[in-house]
Amino acid sequence: MRIAFFFILIVLGVACKGEKPIEQTIAKRPNILFIAVDDLRPELGAYGSEIAITPNIDKLATEGLLFENAYCQQAICSPSRASLMTGARPETIGVFENYTYFRDENPDIITLPQHFKNNGYETVYTGKIYHGRFTDTALSWSRKPALNKIKHAKPDYPGAYALKKNQEIYKKNQAEIRAKYNSVSHYALGRGPAFEMADVEDHEYIDGYHTELAIATMEEMVEKNEKPFFLGLGFRLPHLDWNAPKKYWDLYDRDDIPMATHTTAPENAAAMGLHASFELRVRHGIPKTGPIEGELAKTLKHAYLASVSYVDAQIGKMISALERTGQRENTVIILWSDHGWHLGDMGVWGKATNYEIATRVPLVINTPDMPESTRGQKTKALVELVDIYPTLAELSGLELPDHLEGQSFVPLLDNPKRTWKKTAFSQFPTPALREWAANPLTAQMRETYFGPLINEVEGRIIQQQAEKWDRDLYENRLMGYSMRTEHFRFVAWKDRTTTEMAPIAVELYDHRTDPSETKNIAAEHPDIVADLTTQLQAGWKSSLAH
Repeated sequence: MRIAFFFILIVLGVACKGEKPIEQTIAKRPNILFIAVDDLRPELGAYGSEIAITPNIDKLATEGLLFENAYCQQAICSPSRASLMTGARPETIGVFENYTYFRDENPDIITLPQHFKNNGYETVYTGKIYHGRFTDTALSWSRKPALNKIKHAKPDYPGAYALKKNQEIYKKNQAEIRAKYNSVSHYALGRGPAFEMADVEDHEYIDGYHTELAIATMEEMVEKNEKPFFLGLGFRLPHLDWNAPKKYWDLYDRDDIPMATHTTAPENAAAMGLHASFELRVRHGIPKTGPIEGELAKTLKHAYLASVSYVDAQIGKMISALERTGQRENTVIILWSDHGWHLGDMGVWGKATNYEIATRVPLVINTPDMPESTRGQKTKALVELVDIYPTLAELSGLELPDHLEGQSFVPLLDNPKRTWKKTAFSQFPTPALREWAANPLTAQMRETYFGPLINEVEGRIIQQQAEKWDRDLYENRLMGYSMRTEHFRFVAWKDRTTTEMAPIAVELYDHRTDPSETKNIAAEHPDIVADLTTQLQAGWKSSLAH
Protein backbone atom coordinates (compact mmCIF):
# COMPACT_ATOMS: atom_id res chain seq x y z
CA MET A 1 0.00 0.00 0.00
CA ARG A 2 2.73 2.48 0.98
CA ILE A 3 5.03 1.55 -1.89
CA ALA A 4 2.15 1.97 -4.32
CA PHE A 5 1.44 5.39 -2.82
CA PHE A 6 4.96 6.58 -3.51
CA PHE A 7 4.83 5.13 -7.02
CA ILE A 8 1.73 7.23 -7.70
CA LEU A 9 3.57 10.32 -6.45
CA ILE A 10 6.36 9.64 -8.93
CA VAL A 11 3.96 9.16 -11.83
CA LEU A 12 2.10 12.37 -10.97
CA GLY A 13 5.38 14.22 -10.76
CA VAL A 14 6.49 13.00 -14.17
CA ALA A 15 3.17 14.09 -15.65
CA CYS A 16 3.62 17.68 -14.49
CA LYS A 17 5.85 19.70 -16.82
CA GLY A 18 8.49 21.81 -15.20
CA GLU A 19 8.33 19.91 -11.91
CA LYS A 20 11.08 17.85 -10.28
CA PRO A 21 9.35 14.52 -9.63
CA ILE A 22 12.17 12.85 -7.71
CA GLU A 23 12.57 15.80 -5.37
CA GLN A 24 8.80 16.02 -4.90
CA THR A 25 8.66 12.36 -3.96
CA ILE A 26 11.51 12.73 -1.47
CA ALA A 27 9.79 15.69 0.17
CA LYS A 28 6.64 13.62 0.73
CA ARG A 29 8.47 10.82 2.48
CA PRO A 30 8.15 10.58 6.27
CA ASN A 31 10.82 11.64 8.70
CA ILE A 32 12.31 8.94 10.93
CA LEU A 33 12.95 9.48 14.64
CA PHE A 34 15.17 6.54 15.56
CA ILE A 35 15.42 6.18 19.36
CA ALA A 36 18.00 3.70 20.68
CA VAL A 37 18.29 2.86 24.40
CA ASP A 38 21.25 0.88 25.73
CA ASP A 39 20.72 -2.13 28.05
CA LEU A 40 16.98 -1.48 28.45
CA ARG A 41 15.00 -4.57 29.35
CA PRO A 42 11.18 -4.38 29.16
CA GLU A 43 11.08 -2.94 32.69
CA LEU A 44 8.52 -0.32 31.62
CA GLY A 45 4.99 0.57 32.59
CA ALA A 46 3.80 -0.21 29.06
CA TYR A 47 5.17 -3.75 29.46
CA GLY A 48 3.40 -4.32 32.75
CA SER A 49 6.06 -3.24 35.23
CA GLU A 50 4.39 -2.25 38.49
CA ILE A 51 7.39 -0.20 39.63
CA ALA A 52 9.00 1.53 36.63
CA ILE A 53 7.95 5.16 36.17
CA THR A 54 8.03 5.68 32.40
CA PRO A 55 5.08 7.91 31.41
CA ASN A 56 6.52 9.09 28.10
CA ILE A 57 7.33 5.66 26.71
CA ASP A 58 3.97 4.44 28.01
CA LYS A 59 2.22 7.28 26.16
CA LEU A 60 4.09 6.49 22.96
CA ALA A 61 2.89 2.89 23.27
CA THR A 62 -0.74 4.07 23.57
CA GLU A 63 -0.29 5.95 20.31
CA GLY A 64 1.50 3.21 18.43
CA LEU A 65 2.10 -0.54 18.39
CA LEU A 66 4.03 -2.34 21.16
CA PHE A 67 5.82 -5.61 20.40
CA GLU A 68 5.67 -8.03 23.33
CA ASN A 69 8.03 -10.55 21.77
CA ALA A 70 10.89 -8.65 20.14
CA TYR A 71 14.40 -10.14 20.30
CA CYS A 72 17.95 -9.01 19.60
CA GLN A 73 20.35 -11.10 17.54
CA GLN A 74 23.09 -11.06 20.18
CA ALA A 75 22.80 -9.70 23.71
CA ILE A 76 25.75 -7.33 23.69
CA CYS A 77 26.21 -3.84 22.27
CA SER A 78 28.32 -3.95 19.12
CA PRO A 79 27.09 -7.23 17.58
CA SER A 80 23.46 -6.30 18.25
CA ARG A 81 23.78 -2.80 16.82
CA ALA A 82 25.90 -3.90 13.88
CA SER A 83 23.26 -6.49 13.00
CA LEU A 84 20.38 -4.03 13.28
CA MET A 85 22.15 -1.25 11.38
CA THR A 86 23.31 -3.50 8.53
CA GLY A 87 20.15 -5.59 8.41
CA ALA A 88 22.23 -8.77 8.52
CA ARG A 89 22.82 -11.34 11.25
CA PRO A 90 25.99 -11.76 13.35
CA GLU A 91 26.95 -14.96 11.57
CA THR A 92 26.79 -13.16 8.21
CA ILE A 93 28.68 -9.99 9.13
CA GLY A 94 31.20 -11.75 11.38
CA VAL A 95 30.69 -9.55 14.44
CA PHE A 96 30.45 -11.48 17.74
CA GLU A 97 32.23 -9.16 20.19
CA ASN A 98 32.73 -5.45 20.80
CA TYR A 99 36.15 -5.14 19.14
CA THR A 100 35.35 -6.04 15.52
CA TYR A 101 34.25 -3.14 13.33
CA PHE A 102 31.50 -4.30 10.99
CA ARG A 103 32.87 -2.07 8.21
CA ASP A 104 36.26 -3.81 8.29
CA GLU A 105 34.55 -7.14 7.71
CA ASN A 106 31.90 -5.79 5.31
CA PRO A 107 33.36 -2.75 3.52
CA ASP A 108 30.59 -2.45 0.92
CA ILE A 109 27.52 -3.22 2.99
CA ILE A 110 24.81 -0.53 2.92
CA THR A 111 23.69 0.44 6.40
CA LEU A 112 20.21 1.60 7.40
CA PRO A 113 21.01 5.34 7.62
CA GLN A 114 23.26 5.07 4.58
CA HIS A 115 20.32 3.70 2.57
CA PHE A 116 18.20 6.66 3.64
CA LYS A 117 21.05 9.06 2.89
CA ASN A 118 21.43 7.55 -0.59
CA ASN A 119 17.73 8.12 -1.18
CA GLY A 120 17.65 11.82 -0.41
CA TYR A 121 17.36 11.94 3.37
CA GLU A 122 19.32 14.13 5.74
CA THR A 123 20.81 11.61 8.18
CA VAL A 124 22.30 12.62 11.52
CA TYR A 125 22.65 11.28 15.05
CA THR A 126 23.43 12.30 18.60
CA GLY A 127 24.41 9.91 21.38
CA LYS A 128 25.00 6.19 20.94
CA ILE A 129 23.64 4.59 17.76
CA TYR A 130 26.52 2.40 16.66
CA HIS A 131 28.85 1.03 19.33
CA GLY A 132 31.75 3.09 20.60
CA ARG A 133 34.10 4.41 17.95
CA PHE A 134 32.41 2.42 15.17
CA THR A 135 30.27 5.37 14.06
CA ASP A 136 30.54 4.89 10.26
CA THR A 137 30.75 8.66 9.99
CA ALA A 138 31.65 8.93 6.31
CA LEU A 139 29.04 6.57 4.88
CA SER A 140 26.02 6.55 7.21
CA TRP A 141 25.58 10.22 8.01
CA SER A 142 25.03 13.23 5.78
CA ARG A 143 25.69 15.96 8.34
CA LYS A 144 26.87 16.71 11.85
CA PRO A 145 24.58 17.73 14.72
CA ALA A 146 23.94 21.42 15.37
CA LEU A 147 26.65 21.97 17.95
CA ASN A 148 26.51 25.73 17.39
CA LYS A 149 22.83 25.86 18.39
CA ILE A 150 23.01 24.27 21.83
CA LYS A 151 23.51 26.53 24.84
CA HIS A 152 25.05 23.98 27.21
CA ALA A 153 28.57 22.60 27.16
CA LYS A 154 29.02 18.88 26.75
CA PRO A 155 29.56 17.19 30.14
CA ASP A 156 33.17 16.10 30.46
CA TYR A 157 33.56 14.77 33.99
CA PRO A 158 36.28 12.23 34.83
CA GLY A 159 34.63 8.83 34.47
CA ALA A 160 31.31 10.59 33.69
CA TYR A 161 30.78 11.26 37.41
CA ALA A 162 29.37 14.64 38.45
CA LEU A 163 30.39 14.23 42.10
CA LYS A 164 33.98 15.04 43.08
CA LYS A 165 34.33 12.05 45.40
CA ASN A 166 33.42 9.64 42.62
CA GLN A 167 35.73 11.37 40.17
CA GLU A 168 38.60 10.86 42.61
CA ILE A 169 37.79 7.18 43.10
CA TYR A 170 37.72 6.71 39.34
CA LYS A 171 41.02 8.52 38.77
CA LYS A 172 42.76 6.55 41.53
CA ASN A 173 41.57 3.19 40.19
CA GLN A 174 42.52 4.16 36.65
CA ALA A 175 46.01 5.18 37.71
CA GLU A 176 46.58 1.89 39.53
CA ILE A 177 45.46 -0.33 36.68
CA ARG A 178 47.37 1.63 34.03
CA ALA A 179 50.52 1.50 36.12
CA LYS A 180 50.11 -2.25 36.58
CA TYR A 181 49.88 -2.95 32.85
CA ASN A 182 51.76 0.08 31.52
CA SER A 183 49.11 0.47 28.84
CA VAL A 184 45.49 1.43 28.30
CA SER A 185 44.41 -1.96 27.00
CA HIS A 186 42.83 -2.99 30.30
CA TYR A 187 41.71 0.38 31.62
CA ALA A 188 38.22 -1.05 32.18
CA LEU A 189 39.53 -3.09 35.11
CA GLY A 190 39.95 0.12 37.08
CA ARG A 191 36.47 1.63 37.31
CA GLY A 192 34.60 3.98 39.58
CA PRO A 193 31.28 3.33 41.35
CA ALA A 194 28.45 1.55 39.55
CA PHE A 195 26.01 4.38 40.25
CA GLU A 196 25.70 8.02 41.19
CA MET A 197 22.90 10.24 42.49
CA ALA A 198 23.79 13.90 41.95
CA ASP A 199 21.51 16.89 42.35
CA VAL A 200 22.15 18.25 38.85
CA GLU A 201 20.12 19.30 35.84
CA ASP A 202 19.35 16.78 33.12
CA HIS A 203 21.82 18.27 30.64
CA GLU A 204 24.67 17.85 33.13
CA TYR A 205 24.75 14.14 32.34
CA ILE A 206 25.44 13.04 28.78
CA ASP A 207 21.99 11.69 27.85
CA GLY A 208 20.32 14.98 28.73
CA TYR A 209 22.92 16.87 26.71
CA HIS A 210 22.46 14.62 23.68
CA THR A 211 18.70 15.11 23.86
CA GLU A 212 19.06 18.88 23.73
CA LEU A 213 21.51 18.50 20.86
CA ALA A 214 19.07 16.28 18.96
CA ILE A 215 16.29 18.83 19.45
CA ALA A 216 18.50 21.68 18.24
CA THR A 217 19.56 19.64 15.23
CA MET A 218 15.99 18.74 14.33
CA GLU A 219 14.91 22.37 14.62
CA GLU A 220 17.71 23.40 12.29
CA MET A 221 16.72 20.76 9.71
CA VAL A 222 13.07 21.78 9.93
CA GLU A 223 14.00 25.43 9.46
CA LYS A 224 15.87 24.60 6.26
CA ASN A 225 12.94 22.37 5.19
CA GLU A 226 14.86 20.85 2.30
CA LYS A 227 14.80 17.13 2.93
CA PRO A 228 13.08 14.59 5.14
CA PHE A 229 15.30 13.57 8.02
CA PHE A 230 16.51 10.37 9.63
CA LEU A 231 17.43 11.45 13.17
CA GLY A 232 19.08 8.98 15.51
CA LEU A 233 18.92 9.71 19.23
CA GLY A 234 20.89 7.19 21.25
CA PHE A 235 20.84 6.95 25.05
CA ARG A 236 23.78 5.56 26.99
CA LEU A 237 21.68 4.72 30.05
CA PRO A 238 20.63 2.37 31.54
CA HIS A 239 24.04 0.99 30.60
CA LEU A 240 26.48 1.02 33.50
CA ASP A 241 27.35 3.27 35.18
CA TRP A 242 23.90 4.23 36.46
CA ASN A 243 24.52 7.94 36.97
CA ALA A 244 21.24 9.84 37.01
CA PRO A 245 20.00 13.13 38.49
CA LYS A 246 18.68 12.87 42.03
CA LYS A 247 15.11 13.80 41.09
CA TYR A 248 14.76 10.50 39.21
CA TRP A 249 16.00 8.51 42.18
CA ASP A 250 13.45 10.38 44.27
CA LEU A 251 10.59 9.03 42.14
CA TYR A 252 10.97 5.67 43.86
CA ASP A 253 10.34 4.42 47.37
CA ARG A 254 13.24 2.08 48.00
CA ASP A 255 11.11 -0.22 50.16
CA ASP A 256 8.68 -0.82 47.29
CA ILE A 257 11.28 -1.95 44.76
CA PRO A 258 10.81 -5.67 44.00
CA MET A 259 13.86 -7.86 43.49
CA ALA A 260 14.43 -10.86 41.26
CA THR A 261 12.61 -13.93 42.51
CA HIS A 262 14.58 -16.53 40.55
CA THR A 263 18.23 -15.99 41.50
CA THR A 264 19.88 -19.31 40.66
CA ALA A 265 20.96 -20.92 37.42
CA PRO A 266 18.30 -22.98 35.64
CA GLU A 267 18.18 -26.57 36.79
CA ASN A 268 20.12 -28.89 34.46
CA ALA A 269 21.30 -25.94 32.37
CA ALA A 270 24.61 -25.83 30.49
CA ALA A 271 27.23 -24.51 32.93
CA MET A 272 28.77 -22.33 30.19
CA GLY A 273 25.50 -20.43 29.67
CA LEU A 274 25.83 -17.92 32.53
CA HIS A 275 28.68 -15.54 33.28
CA ALA A 276 30.02 -14.22 36.59
CA SER A 277 28.73 -10.62 36.23
CA PHE A 278 32.20 -9.27 35.38
CA GLU A 279 30.84 -6.03 33.91
CA LEU A 280 29.29 -5.04 37.24
CA ARG A 281 31.95 -6.59 39.49
CA VAL A 282 34.71 -4.48 37.92
CA ARG A 283 33.04 -1.41 39.44
CA HIS A 284 34.30 0.08 42.69
CA GLY A 285 32.51 -1.25 45.75
CA ILE A 286 31.07 -4.38 44.10
CA PRO A 287 32.14 -7.79 45.51
CA LYS A 288 34.60 -9.58 43.22
CA THR A 289 33.31 -13.02 44.25
CA GLY A 290 30.16 -14.39 45.81
CA PRO A 291 26.54 -13.29 45.44
CA ILE A 292 25.45 -9.70 44.90
CA GLU A 293 22.47 -9.38 47.19
CA GLY A 294 20.83 -7.61 50.13
CA GLU A 295 20.95 -3.83 50.45
CA LEU A 296 23.52 -3.51 47.68
CA ALA A 297 21.27 -5.36 45.24
CA LYS A 298 18.37 -3.11 46.25
CA THR A 299 20.46 -0.01 45.59
CA LEU A 300 21.55 -1.33 42.20
CA LYS A 301 17.96 -1.99 41.14
CA HIS A 302 17.02 1.49 42.38
CA ALA A 303 19.86 2.97 40.31
CA TYR A 304 18.74 1.09 37.21
CA LEU A 305 15.14 2.28 37.60
CA ALA A 306 16.24 5.89 38.17
CA SER A 307 18.29 5.69 34.99
CA VAL A 308 15.32 4.37 33.03
CA SER A 309 13.08 7.18 34.30
CA TYR A 310 15.74 9.75 33.38
CA VAL A 311 15.89 8.39 29.83
CA ASP A 312 12.10 8.31 29.66
CA ALA A 313 12.00 12.03 30.51
CA GLN A 314 14.44 12.81 27.69
CA ILE A 315 12.31 10.84 25.24
CA GLY A 316 9.35 12.93 26.33
CA LYS A 317 11.31 16.13 25.61
CA MET A 318 12.26 14.89 22.15
CA ILE A 319 8.71 13.96 21.18
CA SER A 320 7.37 17.25 22.54
CA ALA A 321 9.87 19.10 20.34
CA LEU A 322 8.75 17.03 17.37
CA GLU A 323 5.18 18.13 18.04
CA ARG A 324 6.16 21.75 18.65
CA THR A 325 7.84 21.98 15.25
CA GLY A 326 4.84 20.45 13.48
CA GLN A 327 6.72 17.32 12.42
CA ARG A 328 4.89 14.67 14.43
CA GLU A 329 2.23 14.18 11.75
CA ASN A 330 4.87 13.18 9.20
CA THR A 331 7.33 11.26 11.37
CA VAL A 332 7.75 7.56 12.04
CA ILE A 333 8.94 7.09 15.63
CA ILE A 334 10.62 3.83 16.52
CA LEU A 335 11.98 3.02 19.98
CA TRP A 336 14.22 0.01 20.58
CA SER A 337 16.86 -1.38 22.91
CA ASP A 338 19.92 -3.35 21.83
CA HIS A 339 19.34 -6.12 24.42
CA GLY A 340 17.94 -6.85 27.85
CA TRP A 341 19.71 -7.02 31.22
CA HIS A 342 19.73 -9.44 34.15
CA LEU A 343 19.07 -7.62 37.43
CA GLY A 344 19.95 -10.57 39.63
CA ASP A 345 17.80 -12.90 37.52
CA MET A 346 19.44 -16.36 37.47
CA GLY A 347 22.02 -14.87 39.85
CA VAL A 348 23.45 -12.69 37.06
CA TRP A 349 23.90 -8.93 36.74
CA GLY A 350 24.43 -7.96 33.12
CA LYS A 351 23.50 -8.86 29.58
CA ALA A 352 25.42 -11.43 27.53
CA THR A 353 23.38 -14.63 27.80
CA ASN A 354 21.13 -16.61 25.48
CA TYR A 355 18.16 -16.50 27.85
CA GLU A 356 14.90 -14.61 27.62
CA ILE A 357 15.88 -11.92 30.09
CA ALA A 358 18.89 -10.86 27.98
CA THR A 359 17.53 -11.33 24.46
CA ARG A 360 14.02 -9.87 24.81
CA VAL A 361 13.85 -6.13 24.20
CA PRO A 362 11.32 -3.29 24.19
CA LEU A 363 10.16 -2.25 20.72
CA VAL A 364 7.50 0.36 19.98
CA ILE A 365 6.61 1.97 16.66
CA ASN A 366 4.31 4.85 15.83
CA THR A 367 3.55 5.86 12.25
CA PRO A 368 1.45 8.77 10.99
CA ASP A 369 -0.89 6.63 8.92
CA MET A 370 -1.26 3.48 11.01
CA PRO A 371 -4.90 2.40 11.47
CA GLU A 372 -6.64 3.87 14.50
CA SER A 373 -7.59 0.34 15.49
CA THR A 374 -3.88 -0.49 15.85
CA ARG A 375 -2.93 2.44 18.06
CA GLY A 376 -2.43 1.34 21.64
CA GLN A 377 -2.41 -2.33 20.70
CA LYS A 378 0.14 -4.97 21.66
CA THR A 379 1.20 -7.75 19.36
CA LYS A 380 2.54 -11.13 20.43
CA ALA A 381 4.13 -11.69 17.03
CA LEU A 382 7.77 -12.80 17.13
CA VAL A 383 9.96 -10.09 15.63
CA GLU A 384 13.70 -9.40 15.61
CA LEU A 385 15.82 -6.27 15.64
CA VAL A 386 17.12 -7.25 12.22
CA ASP A 387 13.56 -6.60 10.98
CA ILE A 388 13.77 -2.86 11.69
CA TYR A 389 15.80 -2.01 8.57
CA PRO A 390 13.32 -3.45 6.03
CA THR A 391 10.39 -2.08 8.02
CA LEU A 392 11.60 1.52 7.98
CA ALA A 393 12.61 1.25 4.34
CA GLU A 394 9.15 0.01 3.35
CA LEU A 395 7.39 2.68 5.40
CA SER A 396 9.45 5.29 3.54
CA GLY A 397 8.86 3.88 0.08
CA LEU A 398 12.47 2.74 -0.41
CA GLU A 399 13.51 -0.39 -2.22
CA LEU A 400 14.96 -3.11 0.00
CA PRO A 401 18.65 -3.94 -0.52
CA ASP A 402 19.32 -7.56 -1.47
CA HIS A 403 21.54 -8.28 1.54
CA LEU A 404 18.81 -7.87 4.19
CA GLU A 405 18.13 -10.84 6.47
CA GLY A 406 15.10 -9.54 8.32
CA GLN A 407 11.45 -9.25 7.39
CA SER A 408 9.47 -6.03 7.32
CA PHE A 409 6.77 -6.10 9.98
CA VAL A 410 4.65 -3.45 8.22
CA PRO A 411 1.81 -6.00 7.78
CA LEU A 412 1.52 -6.16 11.58
CA LEU A 413 0.67 -2.46 11.65
CA ASP A 414 -2.54 -3.28 9.79
CA ASN A 415 -3.25 -6.51 11.66
CA PRO A 416 -1.29 -7.00 14.90
CA LYS A 417 -2.89 -10.42 15.44
CA ARG A 418 -2.00 -11.95 12.09
CA THR A 419 0.14 -15.09 11.85
CA TRP A 420 3.80 -14.14 11.75
CA LYS A 421 7.30 -15.60 12.10
CA LYS A 422 7.73 -19.03 13.63
CA THR A 423 11.04 -18.23 15.32
CA ALA A 424 13.32 -15.46 16.59
CA PHE A 425 17.04 -16.26 16.53
CA SER A 426 19.77 -15.09 18.91
CA GLN A 427 23.27 -16.27 19.72
CA PHE A 428 26.12 -15.75 22.15
CA PRO A 429 29.57 -17.37 22.48
CA THR A 430 30.26 -19.18 25.78
CA PRO A 431 29.17 -16.44 28.24
CA ALA A 432 30.96 -18.05 31.21
CA LEU A 433 34.37 -17.83 29.55
CA ARG A 434 34.05 -14.37 28.01
CA GLU A 435 34.72 -10.87 29.25
CA TRP A 436 31.86 -8.38 29.15
CA ALA A 437 32.91 -7.32 25.62
CA ALA A 438 32.31 -10.96 24.57
CA ASN A 439 35.99 -11.59 23.87
CA PRO A 440 37.64 -14.67 25.44
CA LEU A 441 39.05 -14.15 28.93
CA THR A 442 42.48 -12.55 28.78
CA ALA A 443 45.56 -13.27 30.87
CA GLN A 444 45.13 -9.93 32.61
CA MET A 445 41.59 -10.85 33.68
CA ARG A 446 42.85 -14.13 35.09
CA GLU A 447 45.65 -12.57 37.13
CA THR A 448 43.58 -9.80 38.72
CA TYR A 449 41.07 -10.05 41.53
CA PHE A 450 38.92 -12.14 39.16
CA GLY A 451 41.32 -15.09 39.14
CA PRO A 452 39.61 -17.15 41.88
CA LEU A 453 36.16 -16.49 40.42
CA ILE A 454 37.25 -17.59 36.95
CA ASN A 455 38.71 -20.81 38.37
CA GLU A 456 35.44 -21.46 40.16
CA VAL A 457 33.39 -20.97 36.99
CA GLU A 458 35.73 -23.11 34.91
CA GLY A 459 35.58 -25.84 37.51
CA ARG A 460 31.80 -26.07 37.21
CA ILE A 461 32.01 -26.37 33.42
CA ILE A 462 34.75 -29.02 33.52
CA GLN A 463 32.84 -31.04 36.11
CA GLN A 464 29.62 -30.94 34.10
CA GLN A 465 31.07 -31.45 30.62
CA ALA A 466 33.61 -34.11 31.68
CA GLU A 467 35.17 -35.77 28.63
CA LYS A 468 33.67 -33.12 26.31
CA TRP A 469 35.84 -30.41 27.86
CA ASP A 470 38.30 -28.87 25.43
CA ARG A 471 39.71 -25.47 26.39
CA ASP A 472 40.23 -24.19 22.87
CA LEU A 473 36.71 -25.19 21.82
CA TYR A 474 34.94 -23.80 24.87
CA GLU A 475 36.87 -20.53 24.98
CA ASN A 476 37.15 -19.72 21.28
CA ARG A 477 34.73 -21.63 19.08
CA LEU A 478 31.69 -22.63 21.10
CA MET A 479 28.53 -20.71 20.22
CA GLY A 480 25.15 -20.91 21.88
CA TYR A 481 22.49 -20.69 19.17
CA SER A 482 19.16 -19.73 20.69
CA MET A 483 15.67 -19.90 19.21
CA ARG A 484 12.47 -18.49 20.66
CA THR A 485 9.29 -20.01 19.27
CA GLU A 486 5.74 -19.37 20.42
CA HIS A 487 6.06 -21.90 23.23
CA PHE A 488 9.75 -22.73 23.68
CA ARG A 489 13.26 -21.40 24.08
CA PHE A 490 15.84 -23.76 22.63
CA VAL A 491 19.61 -23.35 22.96
CA ALA A 492 22.08 -25.52 21.08
CA TRP A 493 25.76 -25.29 22.02
CA LYS A 494 27.83 -25.96 18.91
CA ASP A 495 31.29 -25.48 17.42
CA ARG A 496 30.54 -22.58 15.08
CA THR A 497 33.42 -23.57 12.78
CA THR A 498 32.05 -27.09 12.19
CA THR A 499 28.34 -26.78 11.62
CA GLU A 500 27.88 -30.46 10.70
CA MET A 501 28.72 -31.65 14.21
CA ALA A 502 25.90 -32.33 16.66
CA PRO A 503 25.53 -29.94 19.59
CA ILE A 504 27.60 -30.77 22.66
CA ALA A 505 24.69 -29.64 24.84
CA VAL A 506 21.10 -28.46 24.38
CA GLU A 507 18.63 -26.59 26.56
CA LEU A 508 14.83 -26.50 26.30
CA TYR A 509 12.44 -24.29 28.28
CA ASP A 510 8.65 -24.38 28.00
CA HIS A 511 7.29 -20.85 28.31
CA ARG A 512 3.74 -22.08 28.82
CA THR A 513 4.68 -23.55 32.21
CA ASP A 514 8.09 -22.00 32.94
CA PRO A 515 8.31 -18.40 31.64
CA SER A 516 11.28 -17.66 33.91
CA GLU A 517 13.28 -20.52 32.37
CA THR A 518 14.03 -22.24 35.65
CA LYS A 519 14.44 -25.83 34.41
CA ASN A 520 16.04 -27.31 31.30
CA ILE A 521 13.69 -30.10 30.17
CA ALA A 522 15.59 -31.18 27.04
CA ALA A 523 16.34 -34.66 28.37
CA GLU A 524 12.64 -35.27 29.02
CA HIS A 525 11.49 -34.27 25.51
CA PRO A 526 13.82 -35.71 22.85
CA ASP A 527 11.10 -35.42 20.20
CA ILE A 528 10.76 -31.66 20.69
CA VAL A 529 14.55 -31.28 20.77
CA ALA A 530 14.82 -33.16 17.48
CA ASP A 531 12.20 -30.96 15.82
CA LEU A 532 13.79 -27.75 17.07
CA THR A 533 17.26 -28.92 16.06
CA THR A 534 15.97 -29.44 12.53
CA GLN A 535 14.39 -25.99 12.62
CA LEU A 536 17.65 -24.43 13.80
CA GLN A 537 19.55 -26.10 10.98
CA ALA A 538 17.00 -24.83 8.45
CA GLY A 539 17.82 -21.27 9.52
CA TRP A 540 15.99 -17.96 9.62
CA LYS A 541 14.63 -18.14 6.08
CA SER A 542 12.48 -21.14 6.95
CA SER A 543 10.78 -19.21 9.75
CA LEU A 544 9.62 -16.17 7.79
CA ALA A 545 5.95 -15.21 7.69
CA HIS A 546 4.08 -15.82 4.45
